[in-house]
Amino acid sequence: MRIARTRPRAAVAVAGVTALAAAVAFTTPVAGHVSTTVTTAAPATQAFPVTAATPAAARNMSSPLTTEECENKWNIACYNPLQYQQVYDLGPLYRTGITGKGRTIVIVDSFGSPTVQHDLDVYSKQFGIPTTKVDIVKWGNVPPWDPKNSTMTGWAGETTLDVEVAHAIAPGARIVLVETAVAETEGVTGLPEMMSAEKSLIDHGVGDVISQSFGAAENTFPGFDKGDYSSIDNLRYAFKDAARHHVTMLAASGDGGATDNTPDGQGFYKYRVNSWPSSDPLVTSVGGTQLHLNDEGWRMSPDSVYNDHGASGGGQSHVFRRPAFQNGVRDVVGSRRGTPDMSMSAAVNGGAWTYSSYDPTDIGWGIAGGTSEASPLFSGIIALADQYAGHRLGDIHDALYALNGESAHNPLTGIVDVNDGTDNSYQGVTGYTADDGYDMATGIGTVDAALFVPALARASRMHH
Repeated sequence: MRIARTRPRAAVAVAGVTALAAAVAFTTPVAGHVSTTVTTAAPATQAFPVTAATPAAARNMSSPLTTEECENKWNIACYNPLQYQQVYDLGPLYRTGITGKGRTIVIVDSFGSPTVQHDLDVYSKQFGIPTTKVDIVKWGNVPPWDPKNSTMTGWAGETTLDVEVAHAIAPGARIVLVETAVAETEGVTGLPEMMSAEKSLIDHGVGDVISQSFGAAENTFPGFDKGDYSSIDNLRYAFKDAARHHVTMLAASGDGGATDNTPDGQGFYKYRVNSWPSSDPLVTSVGGTQLHLNDEGWRMSPDSVYNDHGASGGGQSHVFRRPAFQNGVRDVVGSRRGTPDMSMSAAVNGGAWTYSSYDPTDIGWGIAGGTSEASPLFSGIIALADQYAGHRLGDIHDALYALNGESAHNPLTGIVDVNDGTDNSYQGVTGYTADDGYDMATGIGTVDAALFVPALARASRMHH
């Protein structure tokens, strides 16, 4: 039986520069695994990042450039955390003390990065953001760091991206990084460890929101071709546990548009497929947009669907039927679970600056994108909403779709529709168009956090 290879939802590495190494934090036995890297978007099924065609000159930068400089130098936009804070309207929340303080974001990545704390400190200092301590949980017998191991450096790039962009949105939140000993290779390989790590943390009260930047095409799981979905169902125990403990689960929707990687991790299905865990109804699926910003972070034009060195994952699940929370969008999703639920920045042309020093031959600033950027960005939004509410919001689907139902006539929901007519067609597979209301390219759209955070907190009280 062919087993699918699960891979990071990563993005595109564009630059590198100078730094030192750092230490990491607290260790506890736990087991798990996740995915991605600071290279370019390549959907769900490989244990190491696949780098897209990015400008060769865009490496070894001594400092991050402005958006205008990136556009002039490489013909792509690049954004820093201050621009994200502006475009997502975080200032009003910060000014009232809503920074994620007292809340914990959990990020799960294979192997982690030996310099994650130092790199976050450098990143934070560069942009005048208070840094935070990254608590590290080693799950299993994590092997010694080897900077010549491309799988390890790929995961370190993913770790860097996840931690830094989550911190960019919720600078007051605690971050717990779970470093697992098993690299995601094929199908269920590594997923049991990752799920057991998540369940252990949930059971021990660690984490209010968990961001997962990995996934595999549903079709690649054992038994799928025979209509037997037990190999997926047997991995859902962590998500069920999260629901019981009111922990919000997020997952990147993928970087293959309406398709995804085949089991070899090299090709793509020639028809529409979806991926797990993004397709799971117990998980909020986070798709990708392309922002069009000036250097101050103001929109120059409305957001588009992420579709450059990858595309926002979305479509119908072939495993899960339409959950009740999507009954209001049944005309779009039909009888199946539809993804994504919502979207955040993910395009490579408009990627995020990150700083890393885990590879001594490639230290410095780089640009990354992909839905593995979008998921940790949204984890920051959830941390803010949890703080605002004074408690965990848990599964946000009912509240999210209730707000979506109001958004056409209520400007205070904070939902920003993405409806510019762009789509997530990719690798020859026709995708879905960003249209008014919910669609399977960007979900309900994106957010104006100053409005969305209080609206989500209120709606969650009504739907729990």
